[in-house]
Amino acid sequence: MYGLGVLKGMAVTFKNFLETYTKKDGIFTVQYPEERLPEKERFRNFPILVNDNPPSEELRCVACDICAKECPPKCITIVMEKDDQGRPLKRPKSFDIDVSVCMSCGICEEVCPFDAIFMDHEFELSEYDRMDSLIYDKEQLTRPLEHFAKIRPTDYTRIEAERKAKRDAEEARKKAAQSS
Repeated sequence: MYGLGVLKGMAVTFKNFLETYTKKDGIFTVQYPEERLPEKERFRNFPILVNDNPPSEELRCVACDICAKECPPKCITIVMEKDDQGRPLKRPKSFDIDVSVCMSCGICEEVCPFDAIFMDHEFELSEYDRMDSLIYDKEQLTRPLEHFAKIRPTDYTRIEAERKAKRDAEEARKKAAQSS
């Protein structure tokens, strides 16, 4: 019958309209600045660096540059820190991400072998100046471990359990090597 699709669409629209008044979760809109919808745990917007001990500069990042190489738009720039003799240290001297280029794909999080970079829930990143203020440096990207635990509790418990198991296995291996 001609026009059946239009009638079905109108029926769905009318059903959803009535559900907004009868169901608890039926209302689809919120008054944004005053009300906010809760973000999903795996919501991803922009990368952050995890700091294990906030008072110190103890980042998990060892400047391996894997995230920068795998980044499709090439918005990550990492410079490894060097000591007085010019030997590389296992920490970044600078870690910059260009927010205006980042497409929030999350590949940097997936390829990081040290669980140092994760996607944050912050999405209000607009700035007046396009050039300098949209390039985030290491200090702007660093968040404490408690922040990561708050926004992604499931991943936090899984990753910390894996890290603890690795540390325990390493300590057991060292004790076995010392006793023999």
